[in-house]
Amino acid sequence: MAPNDSAETGGTAARRPAGRRKAARYIVPVAVAGVAAATIGLVPALASSGDPDLPKITAQELIEKIAASDTEQFSGTVKISTDLGIPSMGGLAGSFLSGAAGGGDGGEDTSSADPQTKLTELASGTHTLRVAADGPDKQRLSVLDKASEYSLVHNGDDVWAYDSGSNAVYHAEGEGEAPHGKDRAAPEGVPSTPKELAEEALKAADGTTSVTVDGTARVAGRDAYRLVLKPEQKGSTVGSVTIAVDAENGVPLKFMLQPSSGGKAVVDAGFTSVDFGKPAASSFAFTPPKGAKVTEADDAGAKGHGKEAREAAEKARRDLVTSGDAEGAVAPKIIGKGWNSIAAFKTPGGAALPSEASKDLPAEAGQFLDALGDKVSGKFGSGTVFKTRLINALMTDDGRVYVGAVTKDALVAAANAG
Repeated sequence: MAPNDSAETGGTAARRPAGRRKAARYIVPVAVAGVAAATIGLVPALASSGDPDLPKITAQELIEKIAASDTEQFSGTVKISTDLGIPSMGGLAGSFLSGAAGGGDGGEDTSSADPQTKLTELASGTHTLRVAADGPDKQRLSVLDKASEYSLVHNGDDVWAYDSGSNAVYHAEGEGEAPHGKDRAAPEGVPSTPKELAEEALKAADGTTSVTVDGTARVAGRDAYRLVLKPEQKGSTVGSVTIAVDAENGVPLKFMLQPSSGGKAVVDAGFTSVDFGKPAASSFAFTPPKGAKVTEADDAGAKGHGKEAREAAEKARRDLVTSGDAEGAVAPKIIGKGWNSIAAFKTPGGAALPSEASKDLPAEAGQFLDALGDKVSGKFGSGTVFKTRLINALMTDDGRVYVGAVTKDALVAAANAG
C-alpha cells in the first residue's frame, strides 16, 4: 500500500482550481431522492483486488488532479444501488409522474420511455448501467434489467430513449443540447458520474472538512488513490465520503458516502469495467424498432413534458421564489454552512402538508409519508420531520420548511431559532 497523506483541514477544497466542464460528468445517471441528493449504493462487484503501490500524493494535489481531468471518451459498466432506508420509490415516483403528466387520465399521452419518468426508477434497488461517451455531443446510457433494457442516446441534435419492455420510443430534438438541461443525458436533479458526485462533495468540503489521502485501491482494473472527506461539524447525516481517483487520468472511478448513523453506504457509485478509448460510432446510432410507438417531445409537451412546458414551469418557479407577497414563497434562506447547511423557506400561502386522510393525496403518497414522518414540536410550534438516511426535512404546521443533510435535532433547532 502506498504511504498515506496526513489530514488537511480548513478549506482544502476551496483552493482547488475550477475544473473545465467535461462530457464525462454527464453520462451515467444515478439516483436522486429529493432535494438534489445523490443516493447510490455500490454492490460488492466493485471490491478492490489488491492495493497498488503508487507514488505519494497530497490531498490538495489529488483534488487538483480531479479538477484538471479532461477525459471526454470512455465506455464501461456501472453498478449502482440505493439505500435511503425508505420504501421503494420506483412505483411511487411513476404514479406521481404519470398522474401529473396525464392530467389524471393515467398518463395516456406520456411515453413510458420518457427519461423524466423512467430514470426515477434508479432511486431504489440495484441496477446495472452500460455507458459510453465521445465528447459533449455523443453519449449513451443503457439500464439493464433481467428481461428488458432501457436506453438513452444523445447524438448531436437528437435524443432518443427506448424502453424495450413496452416497445416505446421517446424522441427530442434540440440545438446540440442533451435533454433536460445543457450537456446532460439525464433529467435535471439527477447527478451523472462519480466525477460529478465528487465535485459536489468537494464544494461542501470548503472550510468544514478533514480531507486526506487514505491509501490506494484497484477499481475496475485501474490503479486509484482514495480521497476521504469527513465533516468536522456535528449534526450532519454525512459520516464520510470516499472517492477513488484514477491514478493516471484523475477521473473519479468510485464514489461512496457513508452515513453518520453507520451501516450500509447511502451513496456509492462506480465502474465495474471501464475503457478510456474512443467508443465505436455505432454506439450512438439509433433507429426506432419496427412497431415501436414513437412519442415526440413536442407532442408530449401538451401533457407537461415538452420544451415549452419545461420553460413555462421554470419561469413559474423563478416567479414564485422571487415573489415577496404574503401568498407566495420567498427565496430559500440558507442557515449554517458546509455539510450542516439547511435550506429554509415558506410554502406558497403557508400551506401545510396534506393530512394522510386527504382525498387529494394518492394512497401511495399517504403510505410513503406515513413511513417517513415523525411528529415534533418546539418554540416554532409543531410539525413533521420526514427522514431518510441522508436528507431530512421538517415541515411545520404553518407551512415553513427546513431541509438538509442534517439530523432531526438540527432541523428542530433551526426552526426554533428561526
